[in-house]
Amino acid sequence: MEESDEVNEANEESHGNNQEALTRVTGMYKDWFLDYASYVILERAVPAIEDGFKPVQRRIMHALKELDDGRYNKVANVVGHTMQYHPHGDASIADAMVQIGQKELLIDTQGNWGNILTGDGAAASRYIEARLSKFALEVVFSPKITDWQSSYDGRKKEPVNLPVKFPLLLAQGAEGIAVGLSTKILPHNFKEIIDGSIKHLKGQRFKLFPDFPTAGIIDVTNYNDGLRGGKVRVRAKISQLDKNTLVINEIPYGTNTSSLIDSILKANDKGKIKIKKIEDNTAAQVEILIHLPGGISPDKTIDALYAFTSCESSISPLGCIIEDNKPLFIGVTEMLERSTDNTVAMLKAELEIQLSELQEQWHFASLERIFIENRIYRDIEEEETWEGVIRAIDKGLKPHIKQLKRGVTEEDIVRLTEIRIKRISKFDLDKAQQYIDSLEDKIAQTKDHLANLVDFAISYFKELKSKYGKGRERKSEIRIFDDIEATKVVIRNTKLYVNREEGFIGTSLKRDEYVTDCSDIDDIIVFTKSGQMMITKVDSKTFIGKNIIHVAVFKKKDQRTTYNMIYKDGRGGSSYVKRFYVTGITRDKHYDLTTGKSSSEISYFSANPNGEAEVVTIFLRQAANIKKLKWDLDFADVMIKGRASKGNIVTKYSVKKVELKEKGLSTLKPRKLWFDDTVQRLNVDDRGELLGEFTNEDRLLIVNQKGLLKTVIPELTMRFDDDIIILEKWVPNKPISVIYWEGEKELFYIKRFLVENCDKEEKVITDHPKSYLEKVFTDYRPMAELVYSKKRGMERKDNLTINIEEFISVKGSSAMGNQLTKDKVIEINALDPLPYEAPVVHDTLDIEVVDEENIIPETKESPAKSKKENNQVNGEDNSGKEDEDGDGQTKLF
Repeated sequence: MEESDEVNEANEESHGNNQEALTRVTGMYKDWFLDYASYVILERAVPAIEDGFKPVQRRIMHALKELDDGRYNKVANVVGHTMQYHPHGDASIADAMVQIGQKELLIDTQGNWGNILTGDGAAASRYIEARLSKFALEVVFSPKITDWQSSYDGRKKEPVNLPVKFPLLLAQGAEGIAVGLSTKILPHNFKEIIDGSIKHLKGQRFKLFPDFPTAGIIDVTNYNDGLRGGKVRVRAKISQLDKNTLVINEIPYGTNTSSLIDSILKANDKGKIKIKKIEDNTAAQVEILIHLPGGISPDKTIDALYAFTSCESSISPLGCIIEDNKPLFIGVTEMLERSTDNTVAMLKAELEIQLSELQEQWHFASLERIFIENRIYRDIEEEETWEGVIRAIDKGLKPHIKQLKRGVTEEDIVRLTEIRIKRISKFDLDKAQQYIDSLEDKIAQTKDHLANLVDFAISYFKELKSKYGKGRERKSEIRIFDDIEATKVVIRNTKLYVNREEGFIGTSLKRDEYVTDCSDIDDIIVFTKSGQMMITKVDSKTFIGKNIIHVAVFKKKDQRTTYNMIYKDGRGGSSYVKRFYVTGITRDKHYDLTTGKSSSEISYFSANPNGEAEVVTIFLRQAANIKKLKWDLDFADVMIKGRASKGNIVTKYSVKKVELKEKGLSTLKPRKLWFDDTVQRLNVDDRGELLGEFTNEDRLLIVNQKGLLKTVIPELTMRFDDDIIILEKWVPNKPISVIYWEGEKELFYIKRFLVENCDKEEKVITDHPKSYLEKVFTDYRPMAELVYSKKRGMERKDNLTINIEEFISVKGSSAMGNQLTKDKVIEINALDPLPYEAPVVHDTLDIEVVDEENIIPETKESPAKSKKENNQVNGEDNSGKEDEDGDGQTKLF
């Protein structure tokens, strides 16, 4: 019985222990997860604001310093040394070291360290070598002001933070993913960081923007100081080598030539762009050649590369750092301010230590001089004990103690006893005093630096910029990007078909009627005989409605495509005429272009890309009381209104048929074009400089600094180089005057000509390598002024005013021209042109379309928009709206 009780008690105790263990494991799991999350955040993923390093980077730099003897060390050796401080594998340490080395700031590398441009990896760590850079040796280390802690196994001491006297975090950037948070600090320009630090110390405002080692073009409009929610758009630098070749010389940050080429090939395979072949000639500099097939627009291809490939991408920064062992979300401005203030604090600590050391040096040098000059060392000759020696020296020093700046300690006396006889015998009083004087100068200078600490810090930063700023100019060009509409630049990679009777459209109806080439992201606009209109996405097969009369690719916000329509208003109703345009509606929704009565149908329909207004003949059915059975209707007499307008009455009688009599001209005013110098693009939105009003046949005149001249029909997708000096509307009968330096003859020449071949690019200066364009005049009667150089011993020749119209006659564009002057000219100025009255051109184009979404006054269309539809083309929904004057229309006949 007793044994049974003991067994039960043991089982209960064991059961209780198990319960206690289970509870403990649950608690440990909760604690351990938090511990793990904290560890990843603090010890692996996020850099510290104090020095800008993650722990592995800090330990690598510490190991490099311990191994530093001025020579290169094998990276494998450095990795092995770092493992004394870093409790992880060698692969992660080697990778982190390669990343530091590729930034070319802290580590002086030797061997194949990989290529950030091509994406090639570094050689094995046993084959490459490294040592600390001069910049790192000067900025990163200062053992006297470093706080130390035990390494993970307690055998070594490692720095808590390295005393980095520079905003290193912003120069290198950082990226890491932890548990529950991440960080992405973009790299910034070395010189701009220093300039920002100096401005902060002076109390001035500053702004910092990223600068990437891969260069490229960046748009920092929405950078948001590097905080969450910001965005930086990055683009490759693409230029046109010739009419069939594009060249990429700089790539976006976060890509390499291999991934970039892969994205271009994928876009080509999907039909988004069309290319012939790609050549990768990248070595020290990026050079990717993209060869285009004949007939493909280079400008549109550049836009398409930005729209559909990795040539453009967005980077979202996220400023997260560790401060006092806690994560903190701050912007780059605050990061720089904190780092700069921390640098000032460390400079102060170094100066204070330096001052203390100088004062100690001065104290002992003075003590030594007193000791030797007054031969106090002789007082110890008869002393037999150590205590007696100390007392004798102390007694000998007392008469001279006023010369010192602090009291004499026993340690000072012990140091005096350690002076060798040889030093005493060769002691030079003058040299000793000179040394003391130099120490006093250094002490005074150090005190001055401490008293003017901010000025000292500014000088320190300026010295860093002077010593290490060479070759660290900004690489990424800051620009404002234009928004590229994918539908305008995508290659038409598929074919659209229609079955008019059954009412289907799609890309798979290959047995039916071919309509047009289109892309798989296009919208299609469709009209049916019953007066229904719908806009839908391209698909393999889509039902619209029976009896389709018109299908086309739809362009958003297109105000120039005008639809002319005559329709019958229900069974036995009147016929109406209307002209309208469609800028945007709800996608996949049927819109009724008639009044909505049953049996309404379209009698005549035409789509006119430039607002053309044709003349049609109306034929009526025979009726007893109708005298006139046929007449002409000119659409030019009909006002362009919104698509929901009812229109004007054509006739109340039954229409037999409507026939086209003659095609019409455009009734739209020429569109105004502006050039926005910020994004180097044309626009119709009143941004930038007005170039003029353009019809379909008008051209732009373009002249660049290389002397190349061409005329082009303007398109909003066109791209322009930075070296353009003339961009204006071309007037064919207006002469162009050019003054240029002829390289072979070394004289200025002048020529005046008309553009003979508007489709050909011409060079208006000679081909000599030293020839260059000086001035271009596009006025009818230009004037120029020559400023002569002063000859030795003679007075300067008066400036010469030239009437170019009288100086030279109009010749061919290929002519060399006339010599301007044989005298040396230092300046050629353009003067105000002489007055000229251009012949008056009578403009008969008097019908205009409203801008953007606004409806012309005669329409009085409701501005209400559908808020219930989610799938909208342009956010506008005017279905069911009708002119208020629908009941009181003007009858044409």
